[in-house]
Amino acid sequence: MMSTSVWHRRVGDVAIIMSLVLLAAFLCPLTALAHESRNVVRVGWYESPFNTTGDLGRRSGYAYDYQQKIAAYTGWTYEYVRGSWPELLQMLEDGRIDLMSDVSYTDERAERMLFSSLPMGSEEYYLYAAPGNEGITADDYSTLDGKKIGANKGSVQIGCYREWAKANGVKAQIEELTGTEESNLKKLASGAIDLYLSLDGFFDKEVAVPVCRVGVSDFYFVVSKSRPELLVELNNAMNRVQGENQYYNQQLYAKYLQTSSVNNFLNAKEKAWLEEHGAIRVGYQDNYLAFCAKDPNTGELTGALKECLDVVSDGIENADVSFEPVCYATAAAAVEAMKSGDVDCVFPANLSEYDGEVRGVFMTPALMHTDMSAIIRSSEQMSFSGRERVTVAVNKDNPNYDMFLLDHFPEWRAIYYADTQECLKAVADGQADCVLISNYRYNNIARLCEKYELATWSTGVQMDYCFAVDRSDTELYSILSKATAVVPTSTVNAALTQYFTEDARVSIFDALGEVVIGVVVCVLTVAALIVIIVLVRNAWSERKDGRRRRVPVRKDFALFDDLPFSYSVYHVAHDEHSELYNAEIIYANEKFSQLGGLPVDALVGRRMRELYPHLKEGWYQDAKRAAIDGEVVERDHVDSLSGKELRYTFQQVISSGYCAVTNLEV
Repeated sequence: MMSTSVWHRRVGDVAIIMSLVLLAAFLCPLTALAHESRNVVRVGWYESPFNTTGDLGRRSGYAYDYQQKIAAYTGWTYEYVRGSWPELLQMLEDGRIDLMSDVSYTDERAERMLFSSLPMGSEEYYLYAAPGNEGITADDYSTLDGKKIGANKGSVQIGCYREWAKANGVKAQIEELTGTEESNLKKLASGAIDLYLSLDGFFDKEVAVPVCRVGVSDFYFVVSKSRPELLVELNNAMNRVQGENQYYNQQLYAKYLQTSSVNNFLNAKEKAWLEEHGAIRVGYQDNYLAFCAKDPNTGELTGALKECLDVVSDGIENADVSFEPVCYATAAAAVEAMKSGDVDCVFPANLSEYDGEVRGVFMTPALMHTDMSAIIRSSEQMSFSGRERVTVAVNKDNPNYDMFLLDHFPEWRAIYYADTQECLKAVADGQADCVLISNYRYNNIARLCEKYELATWSTGVQMDYCFAVDRSDTELYSILSKATAVVPTSTVNAALTQYFTEDARVSIFDALGEVVIGVVVCVLTVAALIVIIVLVRNAWSERKDGRRRRVPVRKDFALFDDLPFSYSVYHVAHDEHSELYNAEIIYANEKFSQLGGLPVDALVGRRMRELYPHLKEGWYQDAKRAAIDGEVVERDHVDSLSGKELRYTFQQVISSGYCAVTNLEV
């Protein structure tokens, strides 16, 4: 029989165990809550190119994108705290927020906050004036003397400005501001301040006009000293982000800051040159789609170059920039015309700095880029990469390819032929090993490659296409350099895709023409196809004047049936009883059918929300921007069905409310 003392000891043990269990049960939720609290990061949100809230409440921006990338490695959840930049910086010091972006390093700040080990980018600082204030000019710094310059209180821009002002003998008064960007700009508009010191990329011409650049600095994420554990996670994440993609900072800069208002304005010398000279004469190479060609029907420039020049004409804010395209049979002929003064510049051109100096020309920053392929004999696809000596057939009138070989394949030997067709025949006959060609030009030679049993081999190298300018035309060089910056990359890519697609349609038509029996049938087919090609090609440009066209139908797009990439057309409108947009499929080709997993007949007439309920809302917004707003939208996306990485291009066709979507594998 158990003694009383033993019994009491066992009862006590049970009581202790039960107490521990209850305590653990009580503490577990608190531990989970504490862990969850540690993962919530209060981040400063100030409206700017770093943090932008769209009309539909959708967030974007340089800092926003970067923070989402960091969250992918840290598991952080963000709580956004709004305020002006100076307010948020003070809140970070006080521990009321945990993280802030776009802070330049100073020793004084480093004592009050924790800086990331890697910069998140670099930024430029400009002085901005109110629109119409022509009394202040970058060509005469004395016009800044005595002026009142507003700047965010405590910002590093003030130090940059003071160094710049001292170096240039400028005497102006700094007024430190603590308000939001909106209130600061109201002071500029009212005349309370004469100039506003801020980042490149903030404003449009209706708000503020850039006067001059005063400095540049790296900028960082900063962490509150009350949350030092976040800094370790932040540094690890940023190392992984930049290790994964060493160009990530530059890509964000190009996306959110590069196409800024500064590049949209000419300075006084550039304006004077343009006013005296008039239209800029651009010599271009004929029969060079998707880049440029002379339209056989109108005699005018067509191709991606035309679309880019149109954007430049509309994009320069303080001057009327017009272009006079002049066609030449070859690039060499266009260069000779520039040397003789018949044209002012040449496109496309590709020379190294050394070759440019030798030939007496400057290359502007690249307007377009293209991947380069080698056209080789199909029988040598497996053995070509192992060759030590390669003979390249080169068109004698295109110096771009000579320079490309010297820069990237100096050990390859060039032999020259009259034109591209002769080059391809030389490869087929064994006189040469390959021909170099842009991927956007392949459709132009596809039939000959099939005829000669030739195939493509990727070089893994890109060619830049620039404007060539005589070295004496420094003002023109400056104007064209700004012009290349005004044109968004998405516009260039959309235009190249458009004319690459057109080349594919022409190639399909040529192939059909070989099997058409009878001259009359052939002529009728040609006429019908030309009408469709012209209609589709002009659809994008026709949207500019807002003219209403007829409702497109499925048969309008029959030429796209056998394209090697996905092509589909939609009617975009609000869904019934909803403010959400939906897209009814008007046309889908066979490649789209393969990607979508349904036969074409099961697609046409159906709506995307019914067919693909998991499609993200951003797809519908992009379709709306193209179909209704008339924008050209380009976006990379991983297809959920095929797992392939695709580049979507949305573009209005035929009428407002309708858009075509091209999917190309990245």
